[in-house]
Amino acid sequence: MERTFVMLKPGVLPRRIAGEIITRFERRGLKIIALKMIKMDEAMTGAHYAEHRDKDFYAKLAEYTVSGPVLAMILEGPDAIAMVRLMIGPTSGAAPGTIRGDYARQTRLNIVHASDSRESAAREIPLFFRNEEIIPWEDGNESWF
Repeated sequence: MERTFVMLKPGVLPRRIAGEIITRFERRGLKIIALKMIKMDEAMTGAHYAEHRDKDFYAKLAEYTVSGPVLAMILEGPDAIAMVRLMIGPTSGAAPGTIRGDYARQTRLNIVHASDSRESAAREIPLFFRNEEIIPWEDGNESWF
């Protein structure tokens, strides 16, 4: 089993598509083991997107990230990181059928962030969740996925 961090960005709630996106993850057999809505501030945004601070798009990305609430979650499943990355599609030019391809309107204002490696998941998960907020559970359906 592998864990990954996923964040539905501020454009999701006003469009009323959070349930649709979460359902897509669940139908692929990924388990939600942590989920909460938060309003990120500039410090948290800076820590989360630290690798992008010196890039030309950072200011607009940071402005968008603090503009409204986000849904932060931890998903768990076999090869969860690769599965989620495949499901969301690339930042630019995402194909229809991917989450970004189906719902994103602008490249840098896309609607979802997901860890791109085990290292980024290990860094991002503790930024958003304390250990006691992560609740592993068993439902007996793993053999179906």
